[in-house]
Amino acid sequence: MEKAVVNNQAMQRLMNEITELLVTHHGGSLSEEALDQGIDKLHAAFALAQRSHAQQYRKSGEPYFFHPLRVAHLAARNWMGFASIMAALLHDVVEDTPVTLEEVRAVFGDEVALLVHGLTKVEDVKFNRKAMKEETYRKQILVAIEDIRVLCLKLWDRVDNLRTIGALKPEKQVLIAEETRKVYIPLAKHLGMRRVADELESLSLEVLYPRRAHRYQRGLAEVRRQSEANLGRIRSAVQAEFNRNHLTVVLKDSWRSFSRESVLNMTRGVAALYTIDVLVDATMDAYLALGILHRLFRPITGKLRDHLHTPSQYGYQAIKTTVQSGEYRLRIQITTRKLARFNESGVLAPGFEFRKQNFAELMRSLLDGESVFDTERLRLASSAIQVYSPTGQVMTLPEGSSALDFAFAIHEDLGLHAFRSRINGQTRLLKTKLMDGDQVKIETVPEPVILPKWLDWAATPKARNSLRRYLRSRVRGDQPSEPLAQDDLAN
Repeated sequence: MEKAVVNNQAMQRLMNEITELLVTHHGGSLSEEALDQGIDKLHAAFALAQRSHAQQYRKSGEPYFFHPLRVAHLAARNWMGFASIMAALLHDVVEDTPVTLEEVRAVFGDEVALLVHGLTKVEDVKFNRKAMKEETYRKQILVAIEDIRVLCLKLWDRVDNLRTIGALKPEKQVLIAEETRKVYIPLAKHLGMRRVADELESLSLEVLYPRRAHRYQRGLAEVRRQSEANLGRIRSAVQAEFNRNHLTVVLKDSWRSFSRESVLNMTRGVAALYTIDVLVDATMDAYLALGILHRLFRPITGKLRDHLHTPSQYGYQAIKTTVQSGEYRLRIQITTRKLARFNESGVLAPGFEFRKQNFAELMRSLLDGESVFDTERLRLASSAIQVYSPTGQVMTLPEGSSALDFAFAIHEDLGLHAFRSRINGQTRLLKTKLMDGDQVKIETVPEPVILPKWLDWAATPKARNSLRRYLRSRVRGDQPSEPLAQDDLAN
């Protein structure tokens, strides 16, 4: 009885925090009447979910309702609105309780019902376990193309599941961790949700490589212990220099979480594991901060990246530099306070327009692949390079992309009529792999000369799907593609 009282108090405390976050983030944009209605419906969703899950417990013995409540809390902390939080509270009721989707729709409306539907697993006797998973991915992606909040909520759901995975059987833990790395980490990256992607990766790898994770945490703690005093003096010197130049900044320490890359670079110590984040008020202040830092410390040649002027993949915006301060080589990132929110939370950050069209096109191309959902191509698309057309147009492509991929990224007709490429002024075959920063021009012919082996040259879903469609049309004897217009030939 006493434990039940404690659990109810903890649930109510979380719910109060969720309500406060929603009022803080969204109350100013709503009328008093709309805000009151939102809070009333939120509490109704809380009551329905708590009642529906009342007799359900997780493998750890914890009341099940804590899970959707924590997912809702994570979503609220990251600026999601009333409808999203209600869907988070209710995301398992249709799947795991007698409550139906129509009942959810009748009480909470179409918007919440759509989100709950997108988060509900596919259950069909016609499918085996693997097929049902793929159909669930497909369903989530189709809904997410229309409403990106479905995937955001799914990511918070997965974060909480991994944080509390210890009570499951080891083999089940491994399946969840591998699925996370294959599907949900790449999706988080494509949504610009870097902080979520990093946590999902760290949690997944801790499941798959627990001893290695323990060694890393132990080694990281030792590096921090040995460098703490010196790094403190460096931060003080940096802060003092900014103060002398009357530049207002916030300095933050950032240590790398457990990942394969961090383990590989462990022997490099502070240089690979530590970053100073410098937050300023405006973009111009970021360049002033860079000049001050380079005057204070010797910059390392070739380590400067300006992603304020040219945002990196998924829209990340910051200046990155590496400097030498005595015995320490330090990585430094400079950005504005406003952009820092986007760099961490991507599509969820307020005040930013996420490139939904680009995301929708990528998702549709993955759904058009040979499997129900092309997870391998999704993974490949998560490591990117930036290349340029002769006119200066920036194209973001998966690492390992060829000149042929570049042609299809510009336009399908250009890819179909491509003949060879010029990379940085040098004539190259279409199968040539591109490097970050390459300038690429595609030379064309009036009639396509595509061969089946071209499929091996393409890395992007868009290029491979277009090539497959063309080759199948040739087998069926369809009419040949129209020649490119003269303007296209001039690309």
